[in-house]
Amino acid sequence: MRLKDIYSFVVKRGIEKDPRSKGQIRDILAESKKEFRKLKGVDKRCYDKERFVNPYADTRILNGDPDTDIKSIMVGIDMEGPELLVADRLNEKGKYIDLVMAHHPEGKAYANFYDVMRLQEAGFEKLGVPIEVGKELLKERMGEVGRAVSGANHMRSVDIARLLEIPYICVHTPADNHVTNYLQGIFDKRKPKTLNEALNILKAIPEYTDALRKHAGPNILIGEGKKKCGKVFVDMTGGTEGPKRIFSRLSQAGVGTIIAMHLSEEHFKQAKAEFINVIIAGHIASDTLGLNLLLDSLQKKESIRIVPCSGFVRIKR
Repeated sequence: MRLKDIYSFVVKRGIEKDPRSKGQIRDILAESKKEFRKLKGVDKRCYDKERFVNPYADTRILNGDPDTDIKSIMVGIDMEGPELLVADRLNEKGKYIDLVMAHHPEGKAYANFYDVMRLQEAGFEKLGVPIEVGKELLKERMGEVGRAVSGANHMRSVDIARLLEIPYICVHTPADNHVTNYLQGIFDKRKPKTLNEALNILKAIPEYTDALRKHAGPNILIGEGKKKCGKVFVDMTGGTEGPKRIFSRLSQAGVGTIIAMHLSEEHFKQAKAEFINVIIAGHIASDTLGLNLLLDSLQKKESIRIVPCSGFVRIKR
């Protein structure tokens, strides 16, 4: 399978699990083309044309010839300089790695990853939050995240991959869409009555069971085990944590419990003030689950060897 085919496949699968409609995604891609046509000079030459076909700014081929044939992929949550050196060392030892796949965005995919936060608008709207309210609150949060990442050395790991001549890709939101879709489906079907019941649902999923053994498993952050769940909202896609001021709106929409990967201290205080229960599923375990679901579909299409690394544990379904 060629590198560009893997890239196209993960984007396609991400769209299939996206909370937005196919029409909404088509509109976003068309908006990028319209934006491009208005540009001139250096702005037009530097425009990221991947935005014409890929709605996820945090998922890109970072290095390598798109026509490279891929038979083995080293996959991990954070694949940076050390992991790229490991891949190079494995190649020296004859344990060939054709592609390094990072979950968390690197390079230009990191510099602009906050753009995918617009996806969260659809999730909030489904819960009953007016779309214009969601947009306004997200605009503020996107600016905050953009400022936070603007000073980073984005190309550091990409330059290492280039010097070592290692094909390199990052796949973020397509995997996160998978875990969100998967878990929301389970909670909608099982309808747990209490936080303990919801917690036990997570603990029975292999990725979270593995995380429990490593002291990084699911836990109740806000609330008590015997408390009623109410409406459960799985909040695990859209780049990063959403706006801090969204919790009052979620409470008004009837959300009783949020299942999240992680929660900042400020988000914690806002959720607690609104009496919303929060269960932290676990960051790395949730990322692992999303990647596993995505890789299951990839390996059904093509027999590719997966080499787990950097917190990722391969579990097949």
